[in-house]
Amino acid sequence: MKYRPQFPDRFGCIQDSRAFCQGFFRCYNDEHCHSGVGLLTPATVHYGQVENALRQRQDVLDVAYQRHPERFVRSTPKPPALPSEVWINKPVSTPELLPMGGGRT
Repeated sequence: MKYRPQFPDRFGCIQDSRAFCQGFFRCYNDEHCHSGVGLLTPATVHYGQVENALRQRQDVLDVAYQRHPERFVRSTPKPPALPSEVWINKPVSTPELLPMGGGRT
């Protein structure tokens, strides 16, 4: 967040910081498409709207391909796949976290 150009050097008061964060998180969750979730917004994934969003995206790609197939030299375009897992800080597997009997012998 602090690396965004709009991030101020300091906030005048707690209300200023809250207002900034509310706008930032709204944009981050509802508008910004993230590469880690198939170029979708976190809200789209969280609220189960992925199938509809990918269908709409595929429709747009199909039209683009029909109009200009020469632009797609490898194959017909497809939207990025949604990963099966997404982590900010993936937990490290340690012997203490393994199920019973899964540790070292």
